[in-house]
This record gives sequence, structure tokens and C-alpha cells, in this order.
Amino acid sequence: MANHLFDRLFERGRADAPVLITDARTFAYAELERETARWANALVTLDVRPGDRIAAQVEKSAANLILYLATIRAGAVFLPLNPAYTANEMAHFIADAEPALVVCDPAARKALATVAGAARIEILNGAGKGSLADLAAAASDRFETVAREPADLAAICYTSGTTGRSKGAMLAHGNLVSNAQTLGELWRFTARDVLIHALPIYHVHGLFVASNVLLMAGGSMIFQARFDAGDVLSAMSRATSLMGVPTFYTRLLEHPGLTREATAGMRLFICGSAPLLAHTHQAFEQRTDHVILERYGMTETGMNTSNPYDGERIAGTVGLPLPGVCVRVRDAETGEAAPGEIGMVEVKGPNVFAGYWRDPENTAETFRPDGFFVTGDLGVIDARGYLSIVGRGKDLIISGGLNVYPKEIELELDALPGVVESAVIGLPHADLGEAVTAVVAVGDKTELSEQGILDALAPRLARFKQPRRVIFVAELPRNAMGKVQKAYLRGQHQGLYS
Repeated sequence: MANHLFDRLFERGRADAPVLITDARTFAYAELERETARWANALVTLDVRPGDRIAAQVEKSAANLILYLATIRAGAVFLPLNPAYTANEMAHFIADAEPALVVCDPAARKALATVAGAARIEILNGAGKGSLADLAAAASDRFETVAREPADLAAICYTSGTTGRSKGAMLAHGNLVSNAQTLGELWRFTARDVLIHALPIYHVHGLFVASNVLLMAGGSMIFQARFDAGDVLSAMSRATSLMGVPTFYTRLLEHPGLTREATAGMRLFICGSAPLLAHTHQAFEQRTDHVILERYGMTETGMNTSNPYDGERIAGTVGLPLPGVCVRVRDAETGEAAPGEIGMVEVKGPNVFAGYWRDPENTAETFRPDGFFVTGDLGVIDARGYLSIVGRGKDLIISGGLNVYPKEIELELDALPGVVESAVIGLPHADLGEAVTAVVAVGDKTELSEQGILDALAPRLARFKQPRRVIFVAELPRNAMGKVQKAYLRGQHQGLYS
């Protein structure tokens, strides 16, 4: 059996069968494979070598997915980055990963040039502009896939920490192959499946779960540039499945077109990346007769647990450990927690990443001596073995399915004139799951305004990280040890977005 992720993704591909369906074009498996050969040849022309990093900050498109596949085919390491990141944020990723190549959209090239350092910058596409797509179009459609072993890196995905400094999670070919194979089998994906792919592909969910699973199963994807409830509903008549975040399902429920008839041909709705409220789960079932399947994963591990395909899918839980994955909940003082007791969620398995890029200290801190990875999530396992996530030890906010780390925003807030200190928290939000909210201590100063602070943050942070609201206080509440009481702040303001 092939070790290389690329080989495994195309192992079951039927040459003439559709795989990637966009508004502009439908690619068959053989066509997509030839395109990846052209793009891999283009990368080699640009002196990309096995092990080199390729950073991609581009909008979702067929070309973006092809670049990912060509990168791993050429033996290089793919770094997907959110197009919403500012040049200020990109500077860290480029300095840390030292990519051989940074690929961007035309509009971003000028700003990236100021922070790219020695990295070469290429635009993804743009006819006649000397783009990577132009270079690929002129290249051969034959390419010998570079040999890779299971431990060789396929991707680095950045995930921030409580220090505010983003860390690169190193994902090997073996990690991604094992997770895609397990999920495909567990969720019963076959060559007959058609997935509505409305997720972004700059993070694990859209790129490695959705895309890898469907490719490995030999199925096809209706590739939508972004989520639109009307477009998703229109696609259901020719699809079998949807993977989404809670926001997808709340917005579908707001659409009058969501009916039993509209979803009659669908076999599976999957949700993850953020907690799905129980009433959303129940309302969707009432409207469609479909029970959403929730699962749990993270950047460093891919997927860890899933509600069963056959069997009870319980609202509020993220299900059972995947085959081959061990999940435990540990009490900090007594060791493994008993069923029903809250503790830190830890996982071990072939899906777990190799560590943080050039960060041995953080890597060592997040692994137990017996090899279990400490997720930072607090959870509880019931008597049947179902896991529920009840909180996060690292104050992570998940807004609209995207990870937001408070410390990064607090550093920007604290640098603003007039701000004494700040605390960033997530508060319940019907659409986003959690809304980023800033609590700012200003002492006796009164010249600061909410809009002024939001305007100051706008060029410094991606839109999804920017606070929805700013709450002013004279001072932040602290406990006896001097630590800011974020739990108290969350309780005090939990109805802000109601």
C-alpha cells in the first residue's frame, strides 16, 4: 500500500469520473491528476525542492486545491494561510516557516513584499501576468511523484497559543493518510458520494477532512467558493453529503428552503470545528428528519472522535474515539478521571502530529511521557464512552468555526494609547457560536470610544479576530493570585448578544 498521501488520494480515482465540480469547470480524476503534474513541474522550475515549505495565502478556488496537491506531489510541505491575515500577521508565519515560495492573490502581492524577506512571491493566477497558473499551463502533464515516507511532512498548519505566538503544527503524510482513511470508512464514503464543499481550505476541516476524505474514497465535490445557504440548498438535489460548522446549520435553519423534500437525497450532515448547540441539533432534525453527526478534532490531530454513523447521535456530545485513536480524560491531581468527571482531554494515535515546527519546548510540554497529546480542552466521558467538550483550558474562542486566541488580540489592545489592560473573551452568539468580545480597562480615562478601538484594530487583525463589541471597565476583576477572572467576565456578560 502506498505511503505517499498523493498516491493514496488518487488510488481509487476513476479516470473519467468527475471529482471537482466548480461553476467554471468540472474536472475528471484524470484531468485533475494531469493538472497536478503541470503545477508540480512549475514548482520544480521555481527551484522548489523536497522538504521546502510553500505558503499559500489565496482565496478558495480549484487552483488553490491543485496547488496543495501539486505541493505534496513534489515532496514539498504545504502551509495554508487564511486570506484574511494582514501583512503584519503574515510576517510571523514567513519568518518562522522560511518558505521557499509564498503564493498569493494579485491584490496581496504588494503588501506581502514588505514582509516576505528572502522568500520568493508568486501570484496564484491572473492570465498574462506571469502567474503560477501561467507557468503550469506551459509545463508538461507528466510528473514522477517524489517518494515520501509516512513520517515525512506534508503540511504545517499554524495554530496560536496562549502566549499570542502562532505555532506550526507539523502534519506528516502518515497522519493525514490514516485520518482520511479512518473517516472515510467510518462515515461510509464511497465513489458514489457527492460532497457539497462550502468550507474554506486554509484549515484542517476543509482541506484535510473534506477534500482528503472525498478524494480517497473516489467521490466528487461540488466546490463552492464560500458558504451561501441558498447555493447549498440548490446543490442538495445532486449531492449526498455536507460537512459544515455550526454557522452553516443555523443559517440553513433561517432559510425557508430547508425542508424534508430539499434534503431527501442527502445521506449525511456532519458538523464540527465549534460546539453545536443542542437546540440547533434538534431543530434541524425536526425540519429535515436528518440527525447531524458531530465530531471533534483540532489542528494538531485531525479528527479524534465522532458520533456513530449507525447508532445514536447524541446532541451535545462529540461521540466516541475513532478506530485506532485513544482518548482519555485526566484529572490534574489524581490521574485518569472517572466516567462523568471533568478533566483534560488527551489523545494518542496515528493521527497525532509530529510536534511544533522549530519549537521543541512547546512540543515537549504538550506530550505526556506515555505519548498522549494534551489537547487543552476540558471534557467528560459518560458511561457509554461518549465524549463531551465542556470548556477550554487555554481560553480558546471558536467563532464561526475559526480559532481565535485571546492573547494575540490582547497584545494589540494593550498597545493602544489609553488602554491600561485588556481581557478578550468569547460570549454565546446564536450565529457564530462564540463572539469575540474585548473588556478594556481604561482607569479614569474617558477619551476612548468603542468605535475608535475597533478602527485601530482593523488593519492589525484579520476580520474574524476583531472584537464584535468593546466593554469599558475601570479595572479588570482578579483573584487572590492576581489572575484576571475571565470566567467571571463571561458570566457577567453572557447575555450581551441575546
